Amino acid sequence: MVSSYKRELTLTAAGLSLIAVSYGLARYAYGLFAPTLRAEFDLDGSTLGGIAAGSYVAYCLAVVASTAVTTRWGARAGALAAGTTATAGTALIAAAPNAGVLALGIVLAGASTGLASPSLADAVSRVVRVTRRDRAQSVANAGTGLGVVISGPVSLLAIGDWRMAWWAFAAASALVTLWIARVVPPVKEGRARGLPVPLFPPTTGRLLPAAATLGLASAAIWTFGRDIAVSVGGLDETASTVVWIVLGAVGLAGAFAAELTSRAGLRRAWSAGMALFGVATALFALATRSLPALVIAAALFGAVYIGLTGVLILWGTRAYPTAPAFGVGVAFLMLALGQAAGAPLIGLLGDLFDLRAGFLAAAAIAVLGVLFAPREATTTYNFGVRSLSRVSTVPPERESRAGCA
Repeated sequence: MVSSYKRELTLTAAGLSLIAVSYGLARYAYGLFAPTLRAEFDLDGSTLGGIAAGSYVAYCLAVVASTAVTTRWGARAGALAAGTTATAGTALIAAAPNAGVLALGIVLAGASTGLASPSLADAVSRVVRVTRRDRAQSVANAGTGLGVVISGPVSLLAIGDWRMAWWAFAAASALVTLWIARVVPPVKEGRARGLPVPLFPPTTGRLLPAAATLGLASAAIWTFGRDIAVSVGGLDETASTVVWIVLGAVGLAGAFAAELTSRAGLRRAWSAGMALFGVATALFALATRSLPALVIAAALFGAVYIGLTGVLILWGTRAYPTAPAFGVGVAFLMLALGQAAGAPLIGLLGDLFDLRAGFLAAAAIAVLGVLFAPREATTTYNFGVRSLSRVSTVPPERESRAGCA
């Protein structure tokens, strides 16, 4: 008989791995390989941004699909779809004979992330005990940093043959998908049917624009971070890849987002995070030719971005305590819409002026995102301490029973 704690730990590890291959490899490795793909397929900045926007649009559609699939058939169906899509997308990128097929692969790979987040949030909320649930959500979400860390060394080992790196990403995605099939339970009982009521509780008045501003601001570094380091900063392939690895390695600190939020509260965590996010993005623009400054900026961006997406997960699941997949889905839908709008705009600014202009615009948007922090804070219960949130209305003793599958 598998203990409840071991089951929770295994699910969290598998979830972290799925996020790593879908976000860190299938989706965000596009930014790492942007200079190589620009040269290989003769792409300009607007085209690079347009392809990224297509990936984010696919993500938006996948979020909607995953929320519906998870509600009807359970978390396993959505998670398996995410792993399968990540595998197919990365394999298509590796085999791409032209820019059109490359774009199709990147769009498919981007869809995997939209399938992953709502289904994993639902699985964790139903399997992990309430006292460990926020921590499990944050640890799984930090898989983005793990994937980014892995993609860097793989790209260095595959210098001169970028396709080999993407075949490796496809193989990793396939292995994680097999693990997900064994670990994520087909939880369907006790599942609410249809849309939650109310559809948009008062909390979403700030949650949704907050997520959108994070998406707009983050599009700069995720799409053009390595490109600006190479094309404007003059870094070579190894140095610019090291910057990317640092971004992912420090991003693993986002696993502590739940603990930090439980002590500081959603409002303070979001406000401080968006201000620091603006600083990191501005550093990329203002200190592009300084490797130490870029390393610091990448480290700050990695930690803060993963932490802020962790805050969005906690915010979304508390806004919809009876429909966690929907809560995460709508938050990440707005995040992706922001990224879809931001990527081509930043690419266009880069073509018209300089990529640094796009990065400074993104930094300003991040600072404006502070305005959408949660207005008030009340108590909810996690980690055995009082954590600050406005939105959880389920008593802890009832939530504890309902949260264990």
